[in-house]
Order: sequence, then C-alpha cells, then structure tokens
Amino acid sequence: MAKNMNGLSREFIIHPGETLIEILEDRGMSQRELAVRTGVTEPHISSIVNCQKAISVSFAKKMEYALGIDAGFWINLQANYDKELADFEELNEISGEELEILKGLNSIIEHLKQIGFLEPEVHGPMLVIQLRKLLNISNLIRIPEVSQTGAYRLATATNVDPYVLFTWLRMCDLITDNQQIEQVLDIDKLKKKVPLIKELIFEDVAKVQFRLKSYLAECGIKFSIVKHFRGAPVQGVIKKNNDGTLSLLMTTRRKFADIFWFTLFHEIGHTINGDIEDKLIDYDFAKSEAEDKADEFAANILIDAKEYESFVGKGDFSLPLIKKFCIEQNIPPYILIGRLQRDKYLKYHQYSAEKVKYELGESK
Repeated sequence: MAKNMNGLSREFIIHPGETLIEILEDRGMSQRELAVRTGVTEPHISSIVNCQKAISVSFAKKMEYALGIDAGFWINLQANYDKELADFEELNEISGEELEILKGLNSIIEHLKQIGFLEPEVHGPMLVIQLRKLLNISNLIRIPEVSQTGAYRLATATNVDPYVLFTWLRMCDLITDNQQIEQVLDIDKLKKKVPLIKELIFEDVAKVQFRLKSYLAECGIKFSIVKHFRGAPVQGVIKKNNDGTLSLLMTTRRKFADIFWFTLFHEIGHTINGDIEDKLIDYDFAKSEAEDKADEFAANILIDAKEYESFVGKGDFSLPLIKKFCIEQNIPPYILIGRLQRDKYLKYHQYSAEKVKYELGESK
C-alpha cells in the first residue's frame, strides 16, 4: 500500500474505472456489450476498468448514450482523479531542499498562520503545498530567481534573505488586498492632508493608527503597519493597485516615535514626488536621488528648514533650548532630538529619556 509523506494511502484515490465496473455489475452488462454499444474495442474497456487508461471526453460522450449517464459525470470523475493523483505525486516529490526552506521561514510562517493566511495545524509537505499556492510559485527553490527578475532586485545586500523578503512582500499584498476603499489616489488631497497628519504626532499611538488609516483612505491610499522579520530590511513599501488606489505599508522594525514619523513622511514624500511606477520597496540601505528628496521632504515637514538651520547654527543643544525650540515649532521634543541624532549633532544615547517609543500593533 503506497503512502505519501503525510500517511495518505494511494488506494484512497479512486480511478473512474472502478466506478464504471460497479455500474456494469449493477446493470448486469458485460464489458463486451459496453464495447459494442460504444463502438470501441473490448480491450479498451478492459484497460479502463482495470485503472490503466483514462476516460476521454469522446468516450464519456459515447457512454452518455450507452449508459444514460451524463458525459459531465465521467469527465468530472476523471478530472478529480487526475487532480488527486497529481496532488499525491506532488507531495511525494517534494524535495528536502524545499522542506529546509521552511525552517528559514518559520517565524513568518507562524505569523501567516496567526493572521489566517495559512491553516494553523498544517506542516511538512502539505505546508509546502499551501505556501506555494500562497506565494504563487510552483517550487519554493525558485524564489531567488523570481526575486532577481522582478521588483525585488537586491543588488549585493548581505542582510537580505530572499525567501523571507519574497514571503513578506506577498503578505503585504494579501493584507492590502483585504482593504476596500472607494477613493482612487488623489495627490492633491494628500498634500492637503499633510498638516492634519502632522498634528497626530501629539496623539496617543492607539489613535494614531486609526486616524492615519482614515486620513490616507480619503486620499486613495490603503495603509497598514506590518510586522518586521529578520531578512527583510524594509522600512516601507508603496504599490500601485489595479483599482487606482495606492498601498502604503510600514514595518514595526524600529519603534521610536521620531523614526516612525520620519519614515511615514518619507513614504508620503515618495508618493507626492511621483517616485512610484509600479512598486517601490524602501530598503534601509537604499541610496538614490529619489531617496534623498524623500528624506528632505520628511525633514522639512517635521521641522521648518530655515528655523532648524538657525537653531543648529547656534551650537547649543541643551535640553532647555531644545524644548523651547519645540514649543515654538509646535512639535514634541523627541522629533527634534531624533533629527539632531541623525544629523550627528547629538549622540544616540543623549536625552534618551526624552525619546518616545511606540508599541505599534499591526493594522489590517
């Protein structure tokens, strides 16, 4: 008795010939008589009832006349058998290499189970099958090839796991596919929303996520915060959708509030600047003119450029002066402290007590 790697017996896969022989026995009809009625040879009938040959569409039509059973019944029976047999053979042909790939994807696979994209108890070869279907790829070992031919090109980055990144990006697509918004992308509306979005820097983080999603939906943007996984060093993803909307996703990789707001306005800058042809994956290590412009947009939205230049020109970065400047600019101190740290006027440990952490839950 042949069994696959999950213990399923090959004998549970029923060939249509077994159904045919039962019907012939019930009717007291010989194989010879069926051969005469259908105009085929007796060996042809024998090969079918002995599960050696498939029921073709033309023979199914002939049996519709000979047995009074609709051809569709036989066609469907054969199609189901072929599918089940292919599934059985596929499970047995899964390589150790694909099973090894699952180990590297363990964290993201568990997350996909938690959020309902994979069955909770599935494992081993069946998990490989489900993951192939989820990722739209016939074999997991081909993932790096797809990554290098599509929008996921990674150059010489050493901290990227192509399997994790590919799976993470697919998860992002699935999350935004579940969102329904009526408004198509409207850049002018987005520009007008920027001041309102900036006001959220004073809000509690729980309200921030809800309000952000609402504001951006009004501009035709699907927004989500997505869990970060080692091997996918992405700070954001922006993607054009077929329905005229845009998807904007941010990761939970860095939880300091100043980084969150800088990254958000960086991605909004990309959108307003028209940097997205199809999909823009914002890697932490990405360097380009478009990245510089998005950085400049984010920095200037958060802090007036001339006022910031004047402040740093004085060279006094004491906490009282920082707080005074922030009151004048109507921003929390952590925004300025984070900027001064990034620009190397302060060391990252300075005024750490003033930094704010966001416990960002994922949004769907």
